[in-house]
Amino acid sequence: MLKSLAACLLWIILLASFAHPAQAHSSHLKVPGSLAGDLKAFVSTPAVSGYESGLASEIRARLRALSPSTDRLGDVIVTLGSGSPHRLIVAPVDEPGYVVSHITSQGYLQLQRLPQFGLLPLFNELYAAQPVRIETASGQWIPGVVAGLSIHLMPGRPHPPNPNEIGNMDVDLGASSAAEARAAGADVLSPVAIDRKLYELADREWAGAAVGDRFGDAAVVELLRRLNFDRLHGSDTIAFVTQQWTGAHGFERLLTRYKPDEVIYVGRLRPAGAPFGPAPSLRFPARTPGSGVLVGVSNPVAPLSGFAAELEQVAAQHGIPVAADFSLPLLPPSYLPAPPLPARTVHLAISTAWPSTPAETINIHDLNDLVTLLEDYLQGSSVEPRIPPAQALANPPLPARLQVAPSPEALLKWVTQVYGTSGHEAAVRETVRQLLPPWAKPSTDAAGNLILRLGSSSVAPRILLDAHLDEIGYDVRSIQPDGLLSVAPLGGFLPYYYLGHICFVHTEQGIRPGVMELPKGWNLPSFTWLRGPGLTYLVDVGADSKAGVERLGIRPGAFITVPKEYRRLLGTRATVRSMDDRVGDAALIAAAWALGPNLKNRNVTFIWTTGEELGLVGAAKAAARWAAEGKTPRYVFAIDTFVSADSPLESKRFADAPLGAGFVVRAVDNSNIVPWNLVQKALRLARENHIPAQYGVTGGGNDGAAFLRYGSVDIALGWPMRYSHSPGEEIDTRDLDGLAHIAEVIAREW
Repeated sequence: MLKSLAACLLWIILLASFAHPAQAHSSHLKVPGSLAGDLKAFVSTPAVSGYESGLASEIRARLRALSPSTDRLGDVIVTLGSGSPHRLIVAPVDEPGYVVSHITSQGYLQLQRLPQFGLLPLFNELYAAQPVRIETASGQWIPGVVAGLSIHLMPGRPHPPNPNEIGNMDVDLGASSAAEARAAGADVLSPVAIDRKLYELADREWAGAAVGDRFGDAAVVELLRRLNFDRLHGSDTIAFVTQQWTGAHGFERLLTRYKPDEVIYVGRLRPAGAPFGPAPSLRFPARTPGSGVLVGVSNPVAPLSGFAAELEQVAAQHGIPVAADFSLPLLPPSYLPAPPLPARTVHLAISTAWPSTPAETINIHDLNDLVTLLEDYLQGSSVEPRIPPAQALANPPLPARLQVAPSPEALLKWVTQVYGTSGHEAAVRETVRQLLPPWAKPSTDAAGNLILRLGSSSVAPRILLDAHLDEIGYDVRSIQPDGLLSVAPLGGFLPYYYLGHICFVHTEQGIRPGVMELPKGWNLPSFTWLRGPGLTYLVDVGADSKAGVERLGIRPGAFITVPKEYRRLLGTRATVRSMDDRVGDAALIAAAWALGPNLKNRNVTFIWTTGEELGLVGAAKAAARWAAEGKTPRYVFAIDTFVSADSPLESKRFADAPLGAGFVVRAVDNSNIVPWNLVQKALRLARENHIPAQYGVTGGGNDGAAFLRYGSVDIALGWPMRYSHSPGEEIDTRDLDGLAHIAEVIAREW
């Protein structure tokens, strides 16, 4: 009798273990991390359709305690419980992006978009001149930059390449040949995605590329973190599916395999419209961040019904706002009939502003409401986690005072990481001061220029070497009642390099991230960019009122930039925004170190000027003051960018100076023509000192032109640079070395 009873108990235990796996129903199993941490990690991990393995690994790592499985398409699957009803909860993991389709003989990567068709307004254009990452076959990601037009070379060019045409998209790794690009790991089929980070704005808005493709993943992982598995009923298959953008292949596979009774799809709303040509009826989701949980439907005017109405009632019981919004069907048209969706199917989402742009924005309250609704539906009751308020980002600290001469590239890394637009150069000026040798005692004039005098001879010709401190950006003109900032450009640049991207608003309390809003109608086929002076734009920092903006420390007159990071490309190439004119700044600092404190029988001045991008402001004031004092320099060597046509998008008709072939005598530009005999003298000095040199004609102006009217001769020098005034400015560091060397030689020998 006892043996029979023991046998029965054993069978009961075994059956229970099969029906309710111990792992899945043990309420003490923990999913590590947090909702905010997951979202940041998932956004920073590219997952172009068909190439989602990196993000799948991130998700599997968090769900390790739940023993997730992975099918042959890469879908990550967790199964909880058993019996009916059988629910399928799905979140897509992929994002739109590119794969390499060809590598040119010059080493540029040409691209094909994934998905290859569909409504993605300005997607190609907003990649122009942006830092990107390319995945190699070994799973490593290497940096690159998408080629972009240089604004200095556009005047007189009536039909420049259209950046929205994919045939004009070339990724620059810094390679000079196809073999070099392949040796770095790039190849046909390598996925390419824009470099990204998730930024916290005010009032719980978060912005970053692909956040609309990741909120569903973060929500479902957070759901698994919160659930008490002992309170579930039936069976739940939770899946993170691949290739949703390119045919919903992962989702279709799971529908075919499981034939679920219910489907809850958690992911972005999908707009409708003709992919090519004019579209007679374009339909877009209309809700804005802060609207709560959204239900994707074809007719958002009609009341919710069926399963969606049940969820609406659950939400109402817990004070969660729910609204209908437009979305295309979950399963797109394909070559084969789609597997059937059960009657109890619902598409849950949250609003995304600027969808599928680098500045896509969500509201974290909406995301938490979404998780709470799912939790309440599956098991009832929930506790909303506390999410700390966003903190201002810190400005980079000043470098320590150096005792040994650093390399020119080390100097360049320091000065490029500092932000300072025209009229706001103080931090850059102090960084330059700090990087000068200990013996240097520079002064600052009333215009904010930093001035270092070398030598003391009154007989030698006065020689001035000049570089400017400022970078392009925006200025806050006013704060609107709804909390948007009205801003105007500081300097000239192409709008799509910055609008639709993350920006930084610089305040006395630190940096506040924001979003450069795209103009109205940006998502319509008829959209065109407005051109010309006097245009203003809008920036969203997450606040919904003028008072909310002011609480962040933002006032009219604050300046705005876009994030930047110094990145080494292949070989000796590097990219970062503000190479113009931080390369010149670094070259003069390096020259000062090389010259030392005892420059005998010379009369040399180094000046780092302000406001060049707004019209040579600091240089003009210095030139007028010295002229009034009778101290006009005889020769001015203005060191600034030689905007180069060394790019797949530019005409080689002029500005043809290859990167890596040496510094450039900027013989002709829009502000100055160097006397031909002095061009030859500069080239002769370079040859005698074994410094690679070039010369040519380019666009733009230079600080030396401010001294011409007072009798100076302007001998402009530069370095070849690709993609001027863009986030992806690129140089060859060998040219920086040569520039620093020729500046030293000129100070000693000219």
